[in-house]
Amino acid sequence: MTRFVLYSRSYCHLCEDMHSALMVLAGDQAAIDVVDIDAQGNEDLLARYDELVPVLIGRRLGQSDQQLCHYYLNENTVRAFLSNP
Repeated sequence: MTRFVLYSRSYCHLCEDMHSALMVLAGDQAAIDVVDIDAQGNEDLLARYDELVPVLIGRRLGQSDQQLCHYYLNENTVRAFLSNP
């Protein structure tokens, strides 16, 4: 199954916008996990994504994670990811 991980912050309107757009675009084709980088207490996550949130990662079983976009949803990239298993 295809999964998305959306690294975000609770006070980030761009994060909310990306999540809403992704839910419409992905529909029932993928699961979406939202990870608040501030709430995790994980310094590596914070260092990696601090200035980039929201960051969308695509995941497939047996494949490496793929960063698809940050700041704004790139619909073309997400559609391509969904259509190429």
